[in-house]
Amino acid sequence: MNRTVYVCCGTGCLANNSLDVYRELKRLIEEHEVDADVKTIVKATGCNGLCEKGPLVKIEPDNICYSKVKASDVKEIVEKTLINGQIVNRLLIFDTAQGKKVISHKDTDFYKSQQKIALRNIGEIDPANIDDYIERGGYEALSKVLFQMTPEGVISEIEKSGLRGRGGGGFPTGRKWRQCCNVNYFPKYVICNGDEGDPGAFMDRSILEGDPNTVIEGMIICAYSIKSHRGFIYIRDEYSLALKNMDCALRQARERGYLGKNIMNSGFDFDIEIVRGGGAFVCGESTALMQSIEGNVGEPRAKYIHSVEKGLWGQPTVLNNVETWANVPEIIMKGSDWFSSIGTENSKGTKVFSLVGKVKNTGLVEIPMGTTLRELVFKIGGGIIGDKKFKAVQSGGPSGGCIPESLMDLPVDFDTLKNIGSMMGSGGMIVMDERTCMVDVARYYLNFLSEESCGKCVACREGIKRMLEILTDICNGKGSEEDLDLLESLCHTVEEASLCGLGKTAPNPVLTTLKYFKDEYYAHIRDKRCPAGVCPELTEYEIDEKLCISCGLCAKNCPASAIWGEKGKPYYINTESCVKCGNCLDSCKFNAVGVKKGARL
Repeated sequence: MNRTVYVCCGTGCLANNSLDVYRELKRLIEEHEVDADVKTIVKATGCNGLCEKGPLVKIEPDNICYSKVKASDVKEIVEKTLINGQIVNRLLIFDTAQGKKVISHKDTDFYKSQQKIALRNIGEIDPANIDDYIERGGYEALSKVLFQMTPEGVISEIEKSGLRGRGGGGFPTGRKWRQCCNVNYFPKYVICNGDEGDPGAFMDRSILEGDPNTVIEGMIICAYSIKSHRGFIYIRDEYSLALKNMDCALRQARERGYLGKNIMNSGFDFDIEIVRGGGAFVCGESTALMQSIEGNVGEPRAKYIHSVEKGLWGQPTVLNNVETWANVPEIIMKGSDWFSSIGTENSKGTKVFSLVGKVKNTGLVEIPMGTTLRELVFKIGGGIIGDKKFKAVQSGGPSGGCIPESLMDLPVDFDTLKNIGSMMGSGGMIVMDERTCMVDVARYYLNFLSEESCGKCVACREGIKRMLEILTDICNGKGSEEDLDLLESLCHTVEEASLCGLGKTAPNPVLTTLKYFKDEYYAHIRDKRCPAGVCPELTEYEIDEKLCISCGLCAKNCPASAIWGEKGKPYYINTESCVKCGNCLDSCKFNAVGVKKGARL
């Protein structure tokens, strides 16, 4: 019998020294010569998903999972679990939903509600070893396509599956492939968009890091169906581990005959090269990305020129994002009927989300389309940190909208999110609690987009800048009610007149906060007060003498030493010294610290 120990070595866990855990495990297992009848293999895997509890160490087939493991814990794991078969209880995952520790990660609500297709191999294989991928059925779909299916059959299967692009637009994947296939001039190109720039998003990065071969296989299948012989994977230059693992996967795929000339002795040729992105957010837009690959400045072009007809270097091109490619091999192997049975009528399959913000279980999740936001945040996510009041969830990155509590029971799919003023985007989900100022959130995203706008079209370049100025004035207490009408008018102008998706969707955070949280705008304008206590110019904290028990916790957490008091008497805040950081409000466990209701001018 073999035993395998999986150590999460995704970017998040590496930042928490999981590589030290991996090395120490390998060293001690060799040193102790664990049970000669049981061969123990240690593997460094991609992201397991539950980033909040990382680094994770899984032991199979024992079905044990340890969380927040340090190198100093490894000796105990080896001696107690691997040698003597005992559980190290202090390292077990604490499931926030159940309120208890569980032995297997599969027993947590975080994992039980997920259905993994795009993430099926991540956390289960060593991404630097192609044999791990092959053992789990890797490249079987490619073999099926090359020797059992025609190009027309491949495209029809993708069409019938209902797979839509997972990069944000949601365009039917099969339709895109067919349009490119019907164009009869060559060469044709296949591109993977790995330029993931949304704040808080790490879905594509995790797939590139943890299962690069599934992306490669998906691209080869598409290339066969449209008769392309050259592909590109565009990866953000900041994603060093993704670049490293993808480069390794491409090299091994060529060595095994899955890439290059005469793939698997089929007579079909196709190869892929990596292009390192320059870090510009706008290069996530398809036409700007192609401009960047060509060596030009990454600027979008008009959408009436379809990339499937004239894309990279003016040639027919199919571009899909990382997650879309990761779905393709499974659809080919299990069939379009299987895939289309998952999800909703117009949104088939699953969707990967990075769940971040004020939520207990931050991490990477994959859920069937149609799962409600409430289930995502409160069951899978475990609820709000500190059990504070939920305020909103922002979906779709900086171009998405802020969704209030009243809409939490709506299903997550392309059409529903669009109808409420948000969007699916690439899959970022940022959870916000009562200490989040929605005016400041809108200002933050416009500030990001104003810096990332390529400046090619006036509507986007000047419109976003002007909206940002208005929001900044409101946050500083200089806004007027007339500004709200102007702000909304500008939103619609930018939305209609912008050239690419960046500008067209930039107003979403503003429009949704105006629609669902207008009372906060009025509080900033009429009362000169930020209810969440975030905007410094409109915030003044006070301590309720009746609720203060003089524990001194607020004073200990004040970086400016602006809080004074003595045992047995209520503490008070020196407003002249206060820097409005909000530490006192966040640290008080008795709700004694609050935002003063009076105006601060």
